[in-house]
Amino acid sequence: MPSKVSCLYLLTVVCWASALWYLSVSRPSTSYVGQVAIPIKPKAGKNGTFTNIRTRSLNPHDFDYLINEEKKCEAEPPYLVILISTTHKEFDARQAIRETWGDESSLPDMRVVTLFLLGRSTDGVLNQMVEQESQIFHDIVVEDFIDSYHNLTLKTLMGMRWVATFCSKAQYVLKTDSDIFVNMENLVFNLLKPTTKPRRRYFTGYVINGGPIRDMRSKWYMGRDLYPDSKYPPFCSGTGYVFSADVAELIYQTSLHTRLLHLEDVYVGVCLRKLGIHPFQNSGFNHWKMAYSLCRYRRVVTVHQISPEEMHRIWNDMTSKKHLKC
Repeated sequence: MPSKVSCLYLLTVVCWASALWYLSVSRPSTSYVGQVAIPIKPKAGKNGTFTNIRTRSLNPHDFDYLINEEKKCEAEPPYLVILISTTHKEFDARQAIRETWGDESSLPDMRVVTLFLLGRSTDGVLNQMVEQESQIFHDIVVEDFIDSYHNLTLKTLMGMRWVATFCSKAQYVLKTDSDIFVNMENLVFNLLKPTTKPRRRYFTGYVINGGPIRDMRSKWYMGRDLYPDSKYPPFCSGTGYVFSADVAELIYQTSLHTRLLHLEDVYVGVCLRKLGIHPFQNSGFNHWKMAYSLCRYRRVVTVHQISPEEMHRIWNDMTSKKHLKC
């Protein structure tokens, strides 16, 4: 008769084998870093029928708002909504943007709304600091997913969802990052042109035509199980792109039935391809760092890798020398 020790050993082996088999099975999931995939149950509609059996979401994006500014657009629909992807520790960058190009009053006679997008930090102290910051500035939106690099797509979709839900009457949206300098006058008056008829199904930025990187050591690694094709659809660099506000809801709704990819800009490109929207190339969007010169920065829309100190210095120089010609 086998001993208790040998029985316990056999039971442990069986448990580990079962666990390994479970983890090895390929299963559809809406989860990313820090998320738990929950099965979606059909909900009965008012007439008693199950309304979402055929249309249930692959990625329901059912995260609650932890901090929201739902009344930001109530008084007057803005011409431009600025969505800035940021992290909890980047207070200096947020403050530099508030005091320079992201100042909602920087353009006379032009209604602009600026919002900083965050997930939830695993550090409770950082969450409290952001909440206090929000109570002062009222320009922060937070959803209940873990804030991480691999969840940047969720952060962008949060911004799309927010525009579609709370600011659908805006004309245009700029999505950018917290280390980007934006030439607002060039963006609004030379690119968007408020005096012209508002565009629809419009999307522009620095368009990239490329394919997935299969090297696992790369920051932009994409596995074949997630994206088997050899080429990406055309997509705009996530450092900065502009689109008409109607596209926000179109992308958000498309994302509900499109498998998530952790590369945010690529994923937006996948959604645009499904929608039949082709992004326009615009050389004014720079996804690299440029040495500062007044005349060079007057010609651009965005510049990447700008520190808070540089942000102030560039802004002060450009605003104080508007009378100079290039």
